[in-house]
Amino acid sequence: MAAEHTPSPARGTDDPTYDPGAGQAEPPSGAGSERVRALLRERGVDAPRAQRVVDLLADGRVWRPNELVRDSAVAHAVVAELVRALVEAGEAVEEDPGVRLVRPAEHAGAPAPAVADPVAHLAVGRAGVLSELERAVAEGPASDLDLDHVAATAETALRRALFLTTRFDLVGRTVLCVGDHDLTSIALALVEPRARAVVVDLDERVLAHIGALAERLGADVTTYAADLRLGLPPALRGTADVVFTDPPYTPDGVELFVRRGLEGMADPRRGRVLVAYGVSETTPRLAAATQARLLRLDLVVEALWPDFNRYHGAESIGAASDLYVLRPLSRSVPSPGGEDARVYSQGANAREARVGSEPERAAAVLERAGEGSEAGEPLLVGFWPQGFEGAGRVRLSTWMEAPGAVHAHAVVDLTGGWERLAARAALAAPAGTRVVDVLVPSSSAWVRDRSGQEAFRALVEPRFGVRFLRGFGAGDLTSLRLIARSPEAGADPAEALAAHVQGRAHGTLTSTLRAGLVEVSAAVGSPVNKRTARHTVARAPGWVRGHTVVDLPEQRLRELREVCADLWAQLG
Repeated sequence: MAAEHTPSPARGTDDPTYDPGAGQAEPPSGAGSERVRALLRERGVDAPRAQRVVDLLADGRVWRPNELVRDSAVAHAVVAELVRALVEAGEAVEEDPGVRLVRPAEHAGAPAPAVADPVAHLAVGRAGVLSELERAVAEGPASDLDLDHVAATAETALRRALFLTTRFDLVGRTVLCVGDHDLTSIALALVEPRARAVVVDLDERVLAHIGALAERLGADVTTYAADLRLGLPPALRGTADVVFTDPPYTPDGVELFVRRGLEGMADPRRGRVLVAYGVSETTPRLAAATQARLLRLDLVVEALWPDFNRYHGAESIGAASDLYVLRPLSRSVPSPGGEDARVYSQGANAREARVGSEPERAAAVLERAGEGSEAGEPLLVGFWPQGFEGAGRVRLSTWMEAPGAVHAHAVVDLTGGWERLAARAALAAPAGTRVVDVLVPSSSAWVRDRSGQEAFRALVEPRFGVRFLRGFGAGDLTSLRLIARSPEAGADPAEALAAHVQGRAHGTLTSTLRAGLVEVSAAVGSPVNKRTARHTVARAPGWVRGHTVVDLPEQRLRELREVCADLWAQLG
């Protein structure tokens, strides 16, 4: 890819060439042929956006269409239409790999005036922060299209942090980032170290990257794992002062992420929700539908900055999105579950195929689940058709937060885009559950090769042993069959402690570790009291506090057995 160009700087009233009336009766630039001026005039009051494209072409080089999109923040469809008109008018020619003006000098006048940038002046002297963010973005995980990821630029992360810390008093306050592939939390920590950033995300790679950056930089950033369609981790509810989110750009996606942000606010009426959201200028009805959702949530658009956020990609919307500052008018907002929402626009998470969508498949799955099992009729978790009651039915969101009574056998349907939750869905089973069948597509990363299978085992052992049962009622289904391990005489006490904690996945780690130390030490004949257990757990790594097994990032979930071993060793 050719090097990106830097857009022309914004000009304001301190610029002697600035003319506030420019662009009203005529297109913004006085230069250019009459044919080009006529093309721009045809665009009506939106002519300044098209003028940005012509100003870029005026440097005489061959421009790729996507470069024009990124540097102008004009949607790809509009750029393509304008370029086609320029070629048909004889003002431009197509050359591999793009297009150039025939007579660029005619258009090389003063660039069209731009709306003042709200934070450009704040970025002066922040070269060190920008360099750190550029490194962080470059080292970060690739975009996951199943999650509608498009990476924001490092400059955008810095601009967000500067806006946040200038517009709001964040000293000693908490900013909740609902999804943070763009590293807004890290930028905030670098700009205002006295603020606290909390990130909740589904992508384990993002959580691991942010966790590693926070450790290296000494930043106050805490990470939580959650599928927001099921809810916000309980530990985060009612804790934040400000929320920032760059959600999937579907109406359902924006509404769901904003709802989760509102759930996380300590007092919504005293806080703000900042949303990065954009659509192509050719699809205003989509923006209207999304904005209507926000209004129904009793949110007022306090401010909106066009093209504030820039991306490496998303050319269909101009590789840019707007920044919304939303002010809640109510203390609370009804928050239905998002299990049935069409949050994502593409990939596995956008598909609705589930075991429960076809009664024949469901019947075959349950028949297979009962083969060789002595645990009785199973509890059905997730999406099952009517007429299949088993020993009871539980919504997936309920199972992940508070599964209720113990059932010897549970069958959890994670088909249709939920398989990322497999390890946590297994560990969410109450202590005393003997068998859990977790259903995933046979193409899932957990089961398709030895590496994925070993990774899954590492997350659920020592509490469960695992079998991978392919063709589980259907050729494209696999069951991750988890069988609870019984405590053995003479077993490793550290492993017993880990199993105890895993079996109480909804309790806070500090509580389950303390109780586990007391229980296991008594079982091996060297009992310790609650005070000793509490002091021992206080020496655990900082990430233990405030978490449960269910909301731990996968990286930390893997480290939990080592933490248990270290704490047991400290008892001597």
